[in-house]
Amino acid sequence: MSLSETAKVVAESFYQGDKATLKKHTTADGFANLSSLQDMFAEDKNSESDFKIVDEAMVGEFAWVKYSTAYDSKPGVFKLVQEDGQWKVTHNGPRDKGPF
Repeated sequence: MSLSETAKVVAESFYQGDKATLKKHTTADGFANLSSLQDMFAEDKNSESDFKIVDEAMVGEFAWVKYSTAYDSKPGVFKLVQEDGQWKVTHNGPRDKGPF
């Protein structure tokens, strides 16, 4: 999957509480971080995400995707890394300075 496709799957599975899909498209650290927050942001599984890519950038071995959804008024940012040939969302730590 492309960066934007991966970001969309992760955002929708995060907000809709689909832990199996979330785990499949995140690194171990990314899953641990996102799943610990997931219950606070739960949305109806049938709700429309209205997912849109705001920006994408590559910085070294990492990709960054800035996106918006109907679930949050502020855009979100995912940090992605390739793992076993697939793009996966990983943990975006407080010291990580992305391009946005």
